[in-house]
Amino acid sequence: MPRSVKILVVDDIEENIVALEALVQRPDVELLRANSGPEALELLLGHDVALALLDVHMPGMDGFELAELMRGSPRTRHVPIIFLTAADRSTHRTFRGYEAGAVDFLYKPLDPHILRSKIDVFIQLQHQRLQLAEQLDTLTQLLRTNEMFVAVLGHDLRNPLSAIVNISEVLVQTATDDRTRDWAGRIRNSGTRMSRMVDQMLDLAHMRTGTLTLAIGHEPVDLAGLCRGIVQELDPLDDRRAIRLECSGDTHGHWDQDRLQQVFSNLLGNALQHGMPGEPVSISIDGTNDGSVTVKVANSGSLDPDVRTRLFQPFATTAGRSRPSGGLGLGLYIVKELVAIHQGRLTVNCDTEGLTVFEVVLPRRSGTAGENKVPASLAAPLAHRR
Repeated sequence: MPRSVKILVVDDIEENIVALEALVQRPDVELLRANSGPEALELLLGHDVALALLDVHMPGMDGFELAELMRGSPRTRHVPIIFLTAADRSTHRTFRGYEAGAVDFLYKPLDPHILRSKIDVFIQLQHQRLQLAEQLDTLTQLLRTNEMFVAVLGHDLRNPLSAIVNISEVLVQTATDDRTRDWAGRIRNSGTRMSRMVDQMLDLAHMRTGTLTLAIGHEPVDLAGLCRGIVQELDPLDDRRAIRLECSGDTHGHWDQDRLQQVFSNLLGNALQHGMPGEPVSISIDGTNDGSVTVKVANSGSLDPDVRTRLFQPFATTAGRSRPSGGLGLGLYIVKELVAIHQGRLTVNCDTEGLTVFEVVLPRRSGTAGENKVPASLAAPLAHRR
C-alpha cells in the first residue's frame, strides 16, 4: 500500500478547512490543518508536506508572509504552494503570490474539479518522489553490501592464495622430475592469476567507494627506471617479441610508484597480448614538458569503432574474443581510474592505420603523501581491458 501523502491547509476560517478536507479526502492523503501562520510553521517542522494550500488573508501572519518564511527554510523551500483567496481578482496580488513562490493562485469560489485536478498532480508527484527515494535507499544499501562483500572476500582469499603460490614455488624449485615441476608451475601460475583477480576486485571496491589512497613519497619517482624494470619483468622473449623503450627529457615526478607500476604493467601486458603476433611493442616517455610527463604505449593492430566505445567499461569483453589471461576485464578500467586519481588522463587512438596507441599524461605533482583522492570520473564509466 502506498505511503500517505500529507497536504497542509492553512485558513483562519474553520468552515473553509472542512470544505477543503471533504474535497481532497482520499485513502492515501492525510490533511494537516492549521488556523494560522505560526501553527502552520510548527506543523512543517514535523511533517514532510507534498503541497500547501494557503489562504492569503489571515490575521497576524498572512499567506504571503508564511510563504516567504517557508521559502527561507531549507526544509520547506521546495514545498509547492497554492494560494487561495476570496478577494477580488487583482493582477498585483497574483504577481505577489508568484513572487512569494506560489505554483498557482486561485480565487474563490473555487471550482472543485479544477482544484481536485491540481491537487492530484502534486499527490502523484509526491508518490513518485517517495518511490524513487525508497529505490535509491535500496540500491545504496545493495551497493554498500556488495562492496563490503567484495572487500571481505578479497581479504579472506589472500592468505590461502599466498600459501598456494609460495608452496608451488618451492615445489618448482625443488622438484626432481619434469612432470612434478610442470604441475607445480601450473599451480603457481593459476594462483598468481587468482591473486591478480583479488587485487582487481579490491581496487574496484575502493574506487567505487572513493577510499583508494595514494602513497606519494617526498622523493620523486623516475618513470624511465620504473618502466625499464617492468620490461625486464615481462620478459617478452617467450613469444619472440621485443619491447622498445625510448626516453627523453626529465622523467621524474611525484607519484605513487606502486600504482604507476600497476598502470604500465597492465598497459604493456595488454599491448603484448592483443598486438599483432611477431610485431614489437613500443613505449616512449616524453619528459620535455615542464608540467607533465607523457607516456605512449603502442602496438600493431587497430581497434574497431565498436570496441572503442566499450574499451573503458568494466567487465566488458571484446566481441568474439575471450580473455586468455583469465582476468576479470577490469585491467584498463583500473588503469584509467589510477591515472585519474593522479589527476592525469588516459586516451587511446588509432589515427595511424594499423597502430593502437595508449597515451598517459601525468602532471609532475599529483598530491601529497598518503592523500586520499576521489577522481571526478567515478560518476561515469571509465576503462577496461580489451
